[in-house]
Amino acid sequence: MNILQQIVRDLIYWVPALVIAMSFHEYAHARVADRLGDPTPRYAGRLTINPLKHVDPIGLLMLVIVRFGWAKPVPVNPLYFRGDRRQGMIEVSLAGPATNFVLAVLAGIAMAFAAYWSQKWPGAVHILRFLDYLLIYNVFFGVFNLMPIPPLDGSKILFNLLPQRYYYIYLTLEQYGPFILILVLVTGLHHLFLTPIASGLIKSIMALANEILKILVKL
Repeated sequence: MNILQQIVRDLIYWVPALVIAMSFHEYAHARVADRLGDPTPRYAGRLTINPLKHVDPIGLLMLVIVRFGWAKPVPVNPLYFRGDRRQGMIEVSLAGPATNFVLAVLAGIAMAFAAYWSQKWPGAVHILRFLDYLLIYNVFFGVFNLMPIPPLDGSKILFNLLPQRYYYIYLTLEQYGPFILILVLVTGLHHLFLTPIASGLIKSIMALANEILKILVKL
């Protein structure tokens, strides 16, 4: 199999996995904001898992170039929130990465079962490849979005946890956030902390998944 055939074959597995990770991440933001009383995501057409509604051209380009990118941020207006607005923004911001981690755990458990069944069903190897990408993309997408660089979720979480007097710093950084993010990605600085954290999470998820499999097989 030549390199082109390998790339085309892998596309069949990683494109759907990436689409799922991205779409559910953004949908989670929109859903939580909507639940808190903000109609903005609904009016913007973002209360959906349709990936076409969430694609960001620059984020997609960075994904192609450096294999890391981002989706279009969901528009949110905390003035509509019921209750504490800063708490609401933290909940909305956490919703995306939290959803990715839940999907990663589910993918890991499904992988453990698929690996078990692959001994009896050879076709399970294709499901395993897809689930492997689904696990990896969700973990990396979740960890990546927790980076405290605007417009990523981590920046919104951090500056809503800090005292109000520091909020002007966030507004200043927000103007240059995308450029800082591109610089970090192009130079590969994100790998210094992103890869070790994500790799550790993946190992932990698979260890948990295998323990669950052992318990259920004995039943």
